[in-house]
Amino acid sequence: MDKVIWDSKYDTGIELLDNQHKKLVDLTNELYSACMSADVHLSEIFKDSMSKMVDYVHHHFSTEVEFMKKINYPELQHHIKMHDELIRDILTSAKDAKEDKKFVANNFTRTLIEWILSHIAVHDKEYALYVKEQKRLGFCTDKMIKEIQSSLHP
Repeated sequence: MDKVIWDSKYDTGIELLDNQHKKLVDLTNELYSACMSADVHLSEIFKDSMSKMVDYVHHHFSTEVEFMKKINYPELQHHIKMHDELIRDILTSAKDAKEDKKFVANNFTRTLIEWILSHIAVHDKEYALYVKEQKRLGFCTDKMIKEIQSSLHP
Protein backbone atom coordinates (compact mmCIF):
# COMPACT_ATOMS: atom_id res chain seq x y z
CA MET A 1 0.00 0.00 0.00
CA ASP A 2 1.30 3.46 -0.87
CA LYS A 3 0.49 6.83 0.54
CA VAL A 4 -2.52 8.53 -0.97
CA ILE A 5 -1.89 11.32 -3.43
CA TRP A 6 -4.76 13.77 -3.77
CA ASP A 7 -6.15 13.83 -7.28
CA SER A 8 -8.48 16.42 -8.77
CA LYS A 9 -10.92 13.59 -9.54
CA TYR A 10 -11.88 13.76 -5.86
CA ASP A 11 -12.75 17.48 -6.00
CA THR A 12 -16.39 18.28 -5.30
CA GLY A 13 -16.03 21.90 -6.38
CA ILE A 14 -16.95 23.03 -2.86
CA GLU A 15 -13.72 24.58 -1.65
CA LEU A 16 -14.23 24.27 2.10
CA LEU A 17 -15.13 20.60 1.89
CA ASP A 18 -12.42 19.81 -0.66
CA ASN A 19 -9.84 21.37 1.67
CA GLN A 20 -11.16 19.27 4.54
CA HIS A 21 -11.03 16.14 2.38
CA LYS A 22 -7.38 16.92 1.59
CA LYS A 23 -6.70 17.25 5.32
CA LEU A 24 -8.34 13.84 5.90
CA VAL A 25 -6.03 12.36 3.28
CA ASP A 26 -3.03 14.01 4.95
CA LEU A 27 -4.03 12.59 8.33
CA THR A 28 -4.56 9.16 6.80
CA ASN A 29 -1.08 9.36 5.29
CA GLU A 30 0.24 10.32 8.72
CA LEU A 31 -1.39 7.19 10.15
CA TYR A 32 0.12 5.15 7.35
CA SER A 33 3.58 6.57 8.06
CA ALA A 34 3.15 5.74 11.72
CA CYS A 35 2.29 2.16 10.77
CA MET A 36 5.33 1.83 8.54
CA SER A 37 7.73 3.42 11.00
CA ALA A 38 10.53 1.33 12.45
CA ASP A 39 10.33 3.53 15.52
CA VAL A 40 10.20 1.63 18.79
CA HIS A 41 7.47 4.03 19.87
CA LEU A 42 5.13 3.01 17.02
CA SER A 43 2.24 2.38 19.35
CA GLU A 44 2.36 5.90 20.78
CA ILE A 45 2.88 7.51 17.38
CA PHE A 46 -0.10 5.59 16.00
CA LYS A 47 -2.26 6.52 19.00
CA ASP A 48 -1.38 10.22 18.59
CA SER A 49 -2.15 10.09 14.87
CA MET A 50 -5.37 8.21 15.55
CA SER A 51 -6.44 10.82 18.08
CA LYS A 52 -5.90 13.61 15.55
CA MET A 53 -7.85 11.63 12.96
CA VAL A 54 -10.79 11.03 15.29
CA ASP A 55 -10.99 14.73 16.17
CA TYR A 56 -10.75 15.84 12.55
CA VAL A 57 -13.27 13.31 11.28
CA HIS A 58 -15.80 14.63 13.80
CA HIS A 59 -15.05 18.21 12.73
CA HIS A 60 -15.29 17.42 9.01
CA PHE A 61 -18.46 15.35 9.29
CA SER A 62 -20.23 18.03 11.30
CA THR A 63 -19.20 20.68 8.74
CA GLU A 64 -20.33 18.50 5.84
CA VAL A 65 -23.68 17.73 7.49
CA GLU A 66 -24.32 21.42 8.22
CA PHE A 67 -23.51 22.21 4.59
CA MET A 68 -25.96 19.57 3.38
CA LYS A 69 -28.66 20.88 5.72
CA LYS A 70 -28.21 24.40 4.37
CA ILE A 71 -28.56 23.23 0.77
CA ASN A 72 -31.54 21.00 1.67
CA TYR A 73 -29.77 17.90 0.40
CA PRO A 74 -32.45 15.18 0.06
CA GLU A 75 -30.06 12.29 0.86
CA LEU A 76 -28.83 13.84 4.11
CA GLN A 77 -30.02 11.03 6.40
CA HIS A 78 -28.37 8.36 4.25
CA HIS A 79 -25.12 10.35 4.24
CA ILE A 80 -25.25 10.74 8.02
CA LYS A 81 -25.71 6.98 8.36
CA MET A 82 -22.52 6.36 6.33
CA HIS A 83 -20.64 8.84 8.51
CA ASP A 84 -21.91 7.16 11.67
CA GLU A 85 -20.69 3.77 10.43
CA LEU A 86 -17.18 5.10 9.82
CA ILE A 87 -17.11 6.81 13.22
CA ARG A 88 -18.06 3.51 14.87
CA ASP A 89 -15.23 1.78 12.98
CA ILE A 90 -12.76 4.50 13.96
CA LEU A 91 -13.75 4.35 17.63
CA THR A 92 -13.52 0.55 17.64
CA SER A 93 -10.06 0.72 16.07
CA ALA A 94 -8.99 3.41 18.52
CA LYS A 95 -10.12 1.19 21.40
CA ASP A 96 -8.31 -1.81 19.91
CA ALA A 97 -5.17 0.29 19.46
CA LYS A 98 -5.30 1.30 23.13
CA GLU A 99 -5.46 -2.39 23.98
CA ASP A 100 -2.46 -2.98 21.67
CA LYS A 101 -4.23 -5.56 19.52
CA LYS A 102 -1.97 -6.79 16.73
CA PHE A 103 -2.41 -5.56 13.17
CA VAL A 104 -4.93 -2.89 14.14
CA ALA A 105 -2.85 -0.06 12.75
CA ASN A 106 -2.19 -1.50 9.29
CA ASN A 107 -5.66 -2.96 8.79
CA PHE A 108 -7.40 0.14 10.01
CA THR A 109 -5.29 2.49 7.92
CA ARG A 110 -5.94 0.43 4.78
CA THR A 111 -9.69 0.43 5.50
CA LEU A 112 -9.67 4.15 6.20
CA ILE A 113 -7.91 4.98 2.96
CA GLU A 114 -10.35 2.86 0.97
CA TRP A 115 -13.37 4.33 2.77
CA ILE A 116 -12.31 7.95 2.48
CA LEU A 117 -11.45 7.74 -1.20
CA SER A 118 -14.55 5.77 -2.17
CA HIS A 119 -16.79 7.97 -0.02
CA ILE A 120 -15.42 11.18 -1.53
CA ALA A 121 -15.36 9.79 -5.08
CA VAL A 122 -18.91 8.47 -4.95
CA HIS A 123 -21.09 9.82 -2.15
CA ASP A 124 -19.63 13.29 -1.76
CA LYS A 125 -19.78 13.72 -5.51
CA GLU A 126 -23.54 13.12 -5.21
CA TYR A 127 -24.12 16.25 -3.12
CA ALA A 128 -21.77 18.13 -5.44
CA LEU A 129 -23.97 17.09 -8.38
CA TYR A 130 -27.02 18.15 -6.39
CA VAL A 131 -25.46 21.61 -5.92
CA LYS A 132 -24.73 21.85 -9.65
CA GLU A 133 -28.32 20.87 -10.47
CA GLN A 134 -29.69 23.43 -8.00
CA LYS A 135 -27.54 26.09 -9.67
CA ARG A 136 -28.74 25.01 -13.12
CA LEU A 137 -32.36 25.25 -11.97
CA GLY A 138 -31.74 28.69 -10.46
CA PHE A 139 -32.39 27.62 -6.87
CA CYS A 140 -28.79 28.26 -5.87
CA THR A 141 -25.90 30.48 -6.93
CA ASP A 142 -22.13 30.44 -6.49
CA LYS A 143 -22.55 33.42 -4.16
CA MET A 144 -24.98 31.46 -1.97
CA ILE A 145 -22.57 28.50 -1.78
CA LYS A 146 -19.69 30.80 -0.84
CA GLU A 147 -21.83 32.37 1.88
CA ILE A 148 -22.75 28.95 3.24
CA GLN A 149 -19.08 27.94 3.27
CA SER A 150 -18.13 31.17 5.03
CA SER A 151 -20.76 30.57 7.70
CA LEU A 152 -19.31 27.09 8.34
CA HIS A 153 -15.64 27.97 8.28
CA PRO A 154 -14.15 28.05 11.79
